[in-house]
Amino acid sequence: MDSMLPPIVLEPETKADACVIWLHGLGADGHDFENIVPELQLPADHTIRFVFPTAGKMPVTVNLGSEMTAWYDIRSLDLLNDVDWEGVDNSVQFVHTLIESQISSGIESDRIILAGFSQGGMIILNAGLTFEEPLAGMMALSTYFPEPRGTGAFFLQPKSCPVFMAHGMNDPVCPFVAAEQSRQTLIGLGLQPQWHTYPMQHQVCLEEIKDMGSFIRHCLMIE
Repeated sequence: MDSMLPPIVLEPETKADACVIWLHGLGADGHDFENIVPELQLPADHTIRFVFPTAGKMPVTVNLGSEMTAWYDIRSLDLLNDVDWEGVDNSVQFVHTLIESQISSGIESDRIILAGFSQGGMIILNAGLTFEEPLAGMMALSTYFPEPRGTGAFFLQPKSCPVFMAHGMNDPVCPFVAAEQSRQTLIGLGLQPQWHTYPMQHQVCLEEIKDMGSFIRHCLMIE
């Protein structure tokens, strides 16, 4: 993966004491979800820092080797079984570094939410579950979660960590059945993901954005 650009950072009006790290999907960049923040219906005086990193560019197999921003290679349409685990591991380590950076800045780990769309969602689930300090929550949007390698015993995140899963019922990119199977995989690991479905394709919608705002407020105990 090529070197990455500095993340886009949106600071609150007052000192931040919480953070949302939000990963984009294949071929997008850190600006992809930047404009959603005002639509989350957060209080005007919220203290949440939003961090939107951009993946480096790499050849993507399913796109005939074309280079584009990607958190890992998509080798085939068999998303749950043909996985570029080396690429996933590299991006997971990158997210862990982002989390550690926020902790070093003074934000407690249990005030940090990970969010990701499509590829980004797959990364944040793996990054969150393998992070040893408790997080505030994870938002997995229009994504999937392959069966863990081995027994999954390397997952260090408390099973009580809130997980928000959202998917379009007409998604042609990440099939709905793959998302449902992924939800069952997470349940099998002892998690209790909140499951939200919407009449949309591979995208986000206004109702979903509203639900995400509610999830963020709940996880960070914001009125």
